[in-house]
Amino acid sequence: MTEASKAAPGSTPPTAVDPRLLEILVCPVTRGALDYDRAANELISRSARLAYPIRDGAPVMLPEEARVLEEGEA
Repeated sequence: MTEASKAAPGSTPPTAVDPRLLEILVCPVTRGALDYDRAANELISRSARLAYPIRDGAPVMLPEEARVLEEGEA
């Protein structure tokens, strides 16, 4: 089964993000480091407890677009 077929209906399948981009991006709220969650297709800010979506290979670094992490997620 491919990654695309594992994705939930209506969701965007994971897309590879350029590793160089991941090295320079920081959380816009805390200016802290981000972790790449390929399975969820998100960039995680553990300090802000936010998950920024990646759409069509481009990180959406807007706090209002981020998902708030649940208690056990970070």
